[in-house]
Amino acid sequence: MKSGIISILGCGWLGVPLARHLLDNGFTVKGSVTSTEKFDLLQNAGIQPYKIVLNEKLAEVNDSTFFDCDVLIISIPPRRIAEIESVFPAQIAGLISLILESEIQKVIFISSTSVYPENLQTASESDELFPDKSSGKALVIAENLFKSLSDFKTTIVRFGGLIGADRNPARFLLKSGQAVPNTPVNLIHQDDCIGIIEAIIEQELWGETLNACCPEHPLKKDFYGKAALISGLTEPSISNDPEAFKIIDSSKLLRLLNYQFKYQSPMDYLDSLKPIQK
Repeated sequence: MKSGIISILGCGWLGVPLARHLLDNGFTVKGSVTSTEKFDLLQNAGIQPYKIVLNEKLAEVNDSTFFDCDVLIISIPPRRIAEIESVFPAQIAGLISLILESEIQKVIFISSTSVYPENLQTASESDELFPDKSSGKALVIAENLFKSLSDFKTTIVRFGGLIGADRNPARFLLKSGQAVPNTPVNLIHQDDCIGIIEAIIEQELWGETLNACCPEHPLKKDFYGKAALISGLTEPSISNDPEAFKIIDSSKLLRLLNYQFKYQSPMDYLDSLKPIQK
């Protein structure tokens, strides 16, 4: 598939640059936001703007032609609210009702590696899912809603922690203020998120579930220590206390898409940054 109409539900940190990339490669792109105040941002990028708000009972859609597309990409992470385990699946169920009313046959659902527990394991797509956090539990329910349907084909992409663009990796240090654990990271750069989504569309890989993280997993103490150095921050203290972790296995994605990561390791991204001058 080298051209066509792509609708992106959720034009945020990932959705907007993804839309721009698809536009540059010959696709027509429709994008949704939750406020008409954001329309100018989309229009200035060449994206056809729509307002869509997913509520628990009834979705607000200003124009149903958003769903007239060849591929629908859903990029709406669960919000951090107490009732997210019930709210997010209800939002997705309402969205699925709208999809079923349309002619859409191909969907990409952006999920997260938070569906896997921190259980000292290498996590693959065939694992049983017992998430630690409410957001991960909500995503598992949402994934299963898509998997239960045969009316259209959904490919689920479980991205690791997102880095790149305006996201300073050292923000972890600033937000937590805690000692950095001596465990592996599971991260992926925005450029690779975009590249993987484009590869799924172009290679017509539908009905699959894919982990998507950098193939290499440096230790947090090394990654965040270097991020702090580049950002002009004090090097973090390191915790030697035993801590649960997981390593995300992306070998299925590499095999099915023959995808070449732009950043094999998160350290490659840090190497591309210029240190802040004090």
